[in-house]
Amino acid sequence: MRVTKLLHTRYRLNDLERSVKFYREVLGLEEVRRHKSPRGSELVFLKAPLSEETIELCHFPNSGPVEVQPDLTHLAFEVESLAEFANHLEKLGLKYSDGPHLKPDGSGGFAFIDAPEGYEVELIQRSPAAKAATADGTTY
Repeated sequence: MRVTKLLHTRYRLNDLERSVKFYREVLGLEEVRRHKSPRGSELVFLKAPLSEETIELCHFPNSGPVEVQPDLTHLAFEVESLAEFANHLEKLGLKYSDGPHLKPDGSGGFAFIDAPEGYEVELIQRSPAAKAATADGTTY
């Protein structure tokens, strides 16, 4: 027996609404559902427009405050243009925390932005050749 599909990834937070606002307004994710778990966790599920998998944002104060260690984990999202996304961030009063790091020909690259709570978000601009070469979007 083996697993068949990744469904979601959970990030526990101190301030649920602040993070939901970031993922919706800065990254453009869609809130697909919200509920309270049987043990009292407040849960919000979000997804990117072309993804099936969701991100589960969890607020569970009974387990103590969340302290995110540097470089512990990150989410990665594809963007059409890192330059255009930087313009979007600037309009929101934000900027990349690292990058952008572009390929010499400018066809692809990556950058990071810090989400509330200290989680990192990687933004990847893939070249047309890389998009054609990999079905899952991974560029190693």
